[in-house]
Amino acid sequence: MKFDMIRQIIGIVLLGFLVIVGFNKPIQTMLSMPQQLTLFEGEKKSINNYFPGSAVASSMANSVISIDRDKEKRAVDVTAEKSGEAEMLLSLGALPVKNVDVKVLPDFKVIPGGQSIGVKLNTLGVLVVGHHLVQTQSGDKSPGETADIHVGDIITKINGKPIKNMDDVGPIIKEAGSDGSSLEVTIIREKEVLRKKLTPVKDSNDKSYRIGLYIRDSAAGVGTLTFYHPETKKYGALGHVISDMDTKKPIVVHHGEIFGSSVTSIEKGSNGKPGEKLARFSNEDKTLGTITRNSPFGIFGKMNEDIDNEIYNKPMPIALSHQVKEGPAKILTVVKGSKVKAYDIEIVSSIPQKFPATKGMVIKVTDPELLKTTGGIVQGMSGSPIIQDGKVIGAVTHVFVNDPTSGYGVHIEWMLQEAGINIYEEDRNGKRAAS
Repeated sequence: MKFDMIRQIIGIVLLGFLVIVGFNKPIQTMLSMPQQLTLFEGEKKSINNYFPGSAVASSMANSVISIDRDKEKRAVDVTAEKSGEAEMLLSLGALPVKNVDVKVLPDFKVIPGGQSIGVKLNTLGVLVVGHHLVQTQSGDKSPGETADIHVGDIITKINGKPIKNMDDVGPIIKEAGSDGSSLEVTIIREKEVLRKKLTPVKDSNDKSYRIGLYIRDSAAGVGTLTFYHPETKKYGALGHVISDMDTKKPIVVHHGEIFGSSVTSIEKGSNGKPGEKLARFSNEDKTLGTITRNSPFGIFGKMNEDIDNEIYNKPMPIALSHQVKEGPAKILTVVKGSKVKAYDIEIVSSIPQKFPATKGMVIKVTDPELLKTTGGIVQGMSGSPIIQDGKVIGAVTHVFVNDPTSGYGVHIEWMLQEAGINIYEEDRNGKRAAS
């Protein structure tokens, strides 16, 4: 007991000495290391710039981590051979400095996308996108605005009857107008359910009954498929939320579909004016899959059948946010017809995010062919998968208005999480859990 106390005192004195004489930088480096390292099977992780002569101890249940020291590089290499968890103890001589948990994940793979897709969303209920005045014999009126129904509200019921689309609204208004009765309108506003009362008024011009609201029940556009997970049939696309063009608020999805689309032309981007892909798709085209979720990280759902982009038709491993590095990479996208091609970009910066967040990367288009055709990143390119060192690392999401050659990207792990694919857990049989 006395010996342990004496050793601890000596360690504290030694640490204080090193701080005073200026050798504390290597220790600060170790202390600034993350509490947990997440690796995939077969990955080698280097912990660079740590104090020469320090020692590393490791332990892992039912798995193996091999550790070697390269004295010239002064680094420790950790190679993950089997899934599991381990603990590394970084120490200076006999003085413990820091414990770092190492979490090893089974290899996880997805098929990268790049295909141009048409998107059609059907809202939950009908979305209020504006107010208008109705000309009546007693003056201009807007019953909806008077009833305190706001732009962005979602009408889900009228007089207790579910509203699924705009066709459901007209007959109810007509009946109430003829009877001179009021309507109880159930709305959703910022996740709060409210009930408002309004009375339709008669338009002096066409003699029809109106409530003074502009409404919409669907939205459509084009984007790019990011990934497809064949084991679960789940996919992710766009990399950002779809908002209503009038309200600027995210569309709450009741259901939706994605279709194959063909790029017909490109409006080239320039400083101050983002470019755009012009693409064609139809409801009569083959439905590729469903849309069940519209989130800040993109749209998600299930594919009806397996697909590939004719470049990478086999599953590729992914990289977590802390594994992405600055330097060369590629994006997969379509600029003409339906052919997916790979183009060179540069990862200007990447944030090793611990929690889901958008805009995790800054990217810059460097490919001469793509710059000549599009001027850089254009609308409709959102969702184009980013590939680095043979791994899917994320997707293009936004373009810088004043520099169309550059923009943001989102890390792939957050899109997978939004898709409901859990890359971190295993079931009892050791298989990856993907719910």
